[in-house]
Amino acid sequence: MVRVNILDFRGETLNRRFLAQKLPRAAETHADIERRVAELLDTVAGGGAAAVKDFTERFDGVRPETLRVPESALAEAAAELDPAVRAALDESIARARKVAADQRPVDVRTELASGAFVTTRHLPVDRVGLYVPGGLAVYPSTVIMNVVPAQTAGARSLAIASPPQSNGLPHPIVLATAHILGVDEVWAMGGAQAIGALAYGFDDGEELEPVDLITGPGNAYVAAAKSLVRTRVGIDAVAGPTEIIILADEQADPRFVAADLISQAEHDELAASVLVTDSVDLADAVQKELDVQVPEAMHTERIGTALAGRQSAIVLVDDLDAGITVVNGYAGEHVEVHTVDAEAVGARITNGGAVFLGDWAPVSLGDYCAGSNHVLPTMGTAAHGSGLGVHSFIKVSQVIDYDRQALSAVAEHIGVLADGEQLPAHGRAVDIRFEE
Repeated sequence: MVRVNILDFRGETLNRRFLAQKLPRAAETHADIERRVAELLDTVAGGGAAAVKDFTERFDGVRPETLRVPESALAEAAAELDPAVRAALDESIARARKVAADQRPVDVRTELASGAFVTTRHLPVDRVGLYVPGGLAVYPSTVIMNVVPAQTAGARSLAIASPPQSNGLPHPIVLATAHILGVDEVWAMGGAQAIGALAYGFDDGEELEPVDLITGPGNAYVAAAKSLVRTRVGIDAVAGPTEIIILADEQADPRFVAADLISQAEHDELAASVLVTDSVDLADAVQKELDVQVPEAMHTERIGTALAGRQSAIVLVDDLDAGITVVNGYAGEHVEVHTVDAEAVGARITNGGAVFLGDWAPVSLGDYCAGSNHVLPTMGTAAHGSGLGVHSFIKVSQVIDYDRQALSAVAEHIGVLADGEQLPAHGRAVDIRFEE
């Protein structure tokens, strides 16, 4: 039997301080990890490809002859792909491309006065490193979620890094997906050493051009590495363990709720599965369903550990309004709404990486074929952060174009503000232009 922690918030004042202290979260372990990862990154920065191979042999049990995957291996993997898998990938790619196309921002030219213009440009990041994890599962879907928005944004150059298997190559489905998407630069390297390689590059025997931005999920070591290199390159986010929070009332189907909690717990033992409900009857029914469904799952032990962990819980609240407050306070990666009028309730969820409405929109849909992106903020960062999208690969630049008359019209204002900030040379740089 799986016993999920019960947290009773009924009768409590659900302010920000209370929720920050009481909501279930995975334990923070980054401090020790960051120290070890910092040493690893220093070694990669100085040792290049040879250091990456050393760490790959140490952590993955294989030493690739070359880190760069030959294009022939990508083509071969695509040719040998199961037709059903190819069809599923094609559908996922098509839907992701359609959503991404609508995310592409347009440049705007603003006229402030005669001869005074500011143009806001949206420019793609030039070169991007895309990390695709291995470990307990295989993630061709993550290839899609990273590559499609980067391509739609217009990034010039894409490099995928993914851990090698025993043959020295990443998983063939990952290679095939890269080939289908038209990415020919794939590197057989994973973990923190891959993040370091993408950030620093190397040219000892093989040549890897450093990237401007690194995106993609990974374990705690990958997250620590991304955090440490972000003074050198951009990153999408420092991801924590994956999580789901489900808001459900008495009409929710306990079978669906239990199945969705289990599907998230399947990722790893630190995965967070949280149910928020105002119905004790539903909470009991979901617990009974977990007792039935968990033993039937392939990864029973992993799921059971995650569901029983401190990061998972069934949270009891007074009513639906209180439940919405809890969900927004949690700011989860994945939010499911199983209530009467799920659309109206979902509109009130303002902190969530992705929000799934009703019985027919489980998180699994978003993982693969919704058209949405599954690289999402975790550990409460959905309160201020966003999931991966075209915007993640865009930088904004403004072009200022004023003629003589337009500058003259604001010259006095500039002088006053410059004097007020005790920066008179700023004002002088304007005044000198109007001296005879």
